[in-house]
Amino acid sequence: MTEATQFCVALENKPGTLAALCGVLRQADVDVQALFVSNDDEFCWVNMVIPATEVTERLLCEGGYHFFTERVLTVRTKNRPGALEAVAARLSENDVNINYVYGSSMDASEFTLVLNVSDHEAVVKSLGTDRQTA
Repeated sequence: MTEATQFCVALENKPGTLAALCGVLRQADVDVQALFVSNDDEFCWVNMVIPATEVTERLLCEGGYHFFTERVLTVRTKNRPGALEAVAARLSENDVNINYVYGSSMDASEFTLVLNVSDHEAVVKSLGTDRQTA
């Protein structure tokens, strides 16, 4: 488990806005490690875990983007049935609420979760500091 910075960027919900944002990041060689997009009719939120926080903040400000940052946790688990259940159960046992979670698996053996939780310190207590959790 590691702590990361997530950028939450507001975009108009229309063709080309995500491509433009990604182009700004690409031009500065900024790598996006995780991505989740949610939307309504007018706007969408692009949530991105990006390690280059200072560079990204500068780029987004210069580009006129509206954004905020928040702390999230990344948890790597085995890619198997029940892995998310195990993480959620361990957090629940320590009264940690999962505000939201998203994840991805690029291979058959490992799955990475991005969690926004109610209590980061309690997560360390319930999951420990191992990178591989469940």
